[in-house]
Amino acid sequence: MDIASLLFLLLLAALGWFWFDSMRAHETARSFGKRVCHDTNLQFLDDTVANIALALVRDKSGRRVLRRTYRFEFSETGNTRLEGQLILLGDNVESVTLEPYQMLH
Repeated sequence: MDIASLLFLLLLAALGWFWFDSMRAHETARSFGKRVCHDTNLQFLDDTVANIALALVRDKSGRRVLRRTYRFEFSETGNTRLEGQLILLGDNVESVTLEPYQMLH
């Protein structure tokens, strides 16, 4: 096997890993966004999240990890669409922010 073929296989393996890791992170973000909405009596709209940013950063221990930022929409009454944002740092949820909304009794 020549060097070009080996490099091509390594590139293909890296792309495969990235794709599977991205699918896993997307599902983690979707599940967590859904849980946050459920716990705060909000409606998680469209049952999905969208990846809006990707960066290579260092975590607290100094390892390089991917920081993925996802957005999702929620509603407090069903009549409005508000935006939430969820940030994953590696495999962990770093933060969740919700656009201000009116709390109903």
